[in-house]
Amino acid sequence: MSNNILTQNDIQHVDYKDIDLLKQFVNPHGRIVGRKKSGLTAKQQREMERAIKRARFMGLLPYVAK
Repeated sequence: MSNNILTQNDIQHVDYKDIDLLKQFVNPHGRIVGRKKSGLTAKQQREMERAIKRARFMGLLPYVAK
């Protein structure tokens, strides 16, 4: 098993409303962090990207940083 933040905290599903978790996977410029830096599995990375994009669409996360 990989040793990443999702498996450490036993998070099965990434929710787009969990802004504190999502902010950890967005760099200061507002871009989604890649898999090598995040340490997520491919499946977790896809789920994280989907949640970040949904949060942006709902206005919970910015598309770009100021």
